[in-house]
Amino acid sequence: MRQGIRFRTLLAFFASFATTPSTAMNIIHTEKSLYRNILVYEEDEQRCMSFTRNHQTARQSCQSLDDPSQFVFSYTKMMMGALYLNPRPGSILIVGLGGGVLPTALSRMFPDAGIDIVEIDPAVVKVARQFFGFNPGSNVRVFEEDGRVFVKRAGRSNRRYDLIMLDAFDHEYIPEHLLTREFLLEVKALLTENGVLAANTFSSSRLYHHESTTYQSVFGLFYNLRVELKNRVVLAKMDGLPPHDAIKKNADLLEERLKSLGFGGDWLVPLFSTDRDWNPDARVLTDQYSPSNLLNSAF
Repeated sequence: MRQGIRFRTLLAFFASFATTPSTAMNIIHTEKSLYRNILVYEEDEQRCMSFTRNHQTARQSCQSLDDPSQFVFSYTKMMMGALYLNPRPGSILIVGLGGGVLPTALSRMFPDAGIDIVEIDPAVVKVARQFFGFNPGSNVRVFEEDGRVFVKRAGRSNRRYDLIMLDAFDHEYIPEHLLTREFLLEVKALLTENGVLAANTFSSSRLYHHESTTYQSVFGLFYNLRVELKNRVVLAKMDGLPPHDAIKKNADLLEERLKSLGFGGDWLVPLFSTDRDWNPDARVLTDQYSPSNLLNSAF
């Protein structure tokens, strides 16, 4: 009885949340894990995964029902801009799985690369496999644990990666212990000499200024990719940012493979900017100061 009430409440909530008529939404799976409620639904020719908790929701992954290989979200396209900084990563770490869009694409593009994925929620891994075609090959390892715990252990074992992607979100935003300077320093220690960091963040709250100064305090100058109202991706490189002519050269090198995902350099290259559009005096986020619940309240 309680499960039925909970399910009907979830249906009613998402009907009110949808911007299109609720009859267009087809809910195909709900699941409650230790961390969140997971909802899978189909709408507007897309299948999406959403996390919900305390009457708040956020879409984590969507894929086209016509062509699941096509990227739907702008942020996933911008994350692949990391390849313009290092077009041949041999080792990749992805923190946060969602529906598995990024690791699936990277595994196909670089079948010889070792890919480690860290996802705290086993239920997300199960849903990604069952509903989003996430089928990791022999070059992919999935670790079901907290991203920061994994990073600390990897640092102690001297593990190194050519590419690290930070894409861990809950129903609200990035968990606060994955926002701090201390965490980013731990991540930086895992990068190879020419390693690249790609981090998915938002740009539509006061947290943007604090995140920007925090990334700058750890990585120095970075490419700041922004599109639409919320999406921002940080791209940094251990041995310094390549100039725009090198970015364009790598874009041409990767054009055919990225076009198969639904985008290319004509869309992505113009987004590369090092302009600082944040308050440089914003306080750096630390393990002692990371009030993301307050700073993130102005979306």
